[in-house]
Amino acid sequence: MVVIKKDIVYDEQTQLKTDIYFPNETSSQTKILIFWHGGGWVKGDKDSVKKQGVQFANAGFMTLIPEYRLADQAKFPAAHQDAVNFVKWLLASRYTDPDDQKNIVQIGASVGGTMALYIAGQFGFPTVTWSAPTDFSNWLEHHQDTKADLAGSKAEFYKYFSLAYAPKPADWVKLDAASYPIDQLGPLFMINSAQELNSLSSLLHYIDFLGKNNKQVQLLVLPGQRHAMAYADEYLDESIDFLHQIIRQQTKG
Repeated sequence: MVVIKKDIVYDEQTQLKTDIYFPNETSSQTKILIFWHGGGWVKGDKDSVKKQGVQFANAGFMTLIPEYRLADQAKFPAAHQDAVNFVKWLLASRYTDPDDQKNIVQIGASVGGTMALYIAGQFGFPTVTWSAPTDFSNWLEHHQDTKADLAGSKAEFYKYFSLAYAPKPADWVKLDAASYPIDQLGPLFMINSAQELNSLSSLLHYIDFLGKNNKQVQLLVLPGQRHAMAYADEYLDESIDFLHQIIRQQTKG
């Protein structure tokens, strides 16, 4: 049975909260998983991914699903900074031991995957991304005539949430995953459909950037156009297996 502790405030100033899903049995060997929900920085919340929190806990991870500010509350880089603040809170909290940074892993869905990349490069957590957008500046530059529409096509939605979160052109390059810190970037497993919000070529450009910087990354390309949570159940075991494999390697090392 999974025990859920809800609405733990991790940032007093913004009153942002996290839920924690505890496995049936915990010990000093229990690993910690952070799950970042998606929604394009315009929707989504921790309650919408309760099912995944239970699944991760059942796989043996103490799982934390934090909130972060959406675009109607604050613009870029607010959500990114919330993610950093959450990790700092977690590492200093009673839910972790002083040396637990090495015991933390991440999974992020959609823009939650984008934020997981931002965190991974600073803290070194092994990370899985489901359909993480990686390119904004180049995409926006080449889609100036595309309408921004929350309920429109994939391209119209992509433009809508990109501009909702980062309305200033000066911030678009900063939002690109290739602009994030990578000094501490650890093992990375990226899952994407062949026809994503971002083109596959954009993702391959990012992976090429990581390769040139001698970073470890695996890519799984799925047929079709399913995005993030649309294939989450099907590839959840594969994602967890990757994280367990990395944990075993690190333990042996």
